[in-house]
Amino acid sequence: MGHLSLEKKWLFPLAISSLICIFLLATSFNMGLISSVHTINSIFSMFPSPMPTNQTNPSLFAERKVGRLPQSPPPPNAAFMIPRFAYLVSGSKGDLEKLWRTLKAVYHPLNQYVVHLDLESPPTERLELASRVANESIFAEIGNVFMITKANMVTYRGPTMVANTLHACAILLKRSNDWDWFINLSASDYPLITQDDLLHTFSPLDRNLNFIEHTSKLGWKANKRAMPLMIDPGLYKTTKSDVFWVNPTRALPTAFKLFTGSAWMVLSRSFVEYLIWGWDNLPRTLLMYYTNFVSSPEGYFHTVICNEPEFAKTAVNHDLHYISWDVPPRQHPHALTINDTEKMIASGAAFARKFRQDNPVLDKIDQELLGRYDKGSFTPGGWCSGKPKCTKVGNALKIKPGPGAKRLRRLTTKLTLAAKLGQDQCK
Repeated sequence: MGHLSLEKKWLFPLAISSLICIFLLATSFNMGLISSVHTINSIFSMFPSPMPTNQTNPSLFAERKVGRLPQSPPPPNAAFMIPRFAYLVSGSKGDLEKLWRTLKAVYHPLNQYVVHLDLESPPTERLELASRVANESIFAEIGNVFMITKANMVTYRGPTMVANTLHACAILLKRSNDWDWFINLSASDYPLITQDDLLHTFSPLDRNLNFIEHTSKLGWKANKRAMPLMIDPGLYKTTKSDVFWVNPTRALPTAFKLFTGSAWMVLSRSFVEYLIWGWDNLPRTLLMYYTNFVSSPEGYFHTVICNEPEFAKTAVNHDLHYISWDVPPRQHPHALTINDTEKMIASGAAFARKFRQDNPVLDKIDQELLGRYDKGSFTPGGWCSGKPKCTKVGNALKIKPGPGAKRLRRLTTKLTLAAKLGQDQCK
């Protein structure tokens, strides 16, 4: 009887507590305090998951449609928000001084940078670059310049340049969530506008646009590049040597359409993520195909973007570079000089290539286009503070566009309008 009396004492409080819990839960749903399954899941996500921390649910990526990726609503003034860029600046043996000059010419505190001297560069050059990056006070303060210390072998006729670019993309994605476009430059490239000009011009642009020169008209490249099979020793050797050919040749593919174009690009973060994650396997399939393709940097990215419908409509057919080629083009473009200055400016391009080390035309660009009177200094911008100028970071969000912004704006307005109308796009 004592036990029965004790149970009755607890029965009434238990019933009352249950009714209160049910009432509060129902009220929460009605009042919108728990508004969705997503919110409920977020509550449970605070507790440890039984899934090991080094594993990812494959259903998050497998066969996921690009156009259906979740997107957070943009803020009201998103069209005028300052974008960020992620740069790869790369070089080879003897390129240390050129790379350092280009890096400081394109530097801005809002951006991210990866620098790389390939395995052909002597250890003394790579150590010197690492020392300069570590000892530059602004780099140390902002922490947005990273050097790939374990150098990759890069042979420009084979797939190793593509591998190096993807490596840099993966590093940039891992290091920062706060960038919108990826730009690859070599030590032989140089800016024709300031970073303030670039940031200002890109502020109102759709963040999904990809500036990548491309065409499906292969011409002589079909027989000379697409059909021959080659092997690049740079994939398995620590010394650089030329590619060698194997027989028989192969037919043009039927599972996808080949595109070719410039190896220099301005790619959206969303497309870079697609290249790295490759959730529908196209980037991996094409990466294997281009392993045996001559000059694969001039085809891999272009073929990927134009064979994925969701990204094909974001392709803008220009690389934002001024490059002087022979007709038909040879393996390398002309080296630019002072005689090319007017054409470079008239092009409206953001960058030009290629330049020889310390050519007088670089000093002319520094002084007349960048407002930079010392090749060892940074390009002036709204962020610059201290004495001498640009020795300290002031307000990084302060942008001071100059004449270069007007030139680039004319070019991008023309290009983006054509892309919006579907003109000259993945054809």
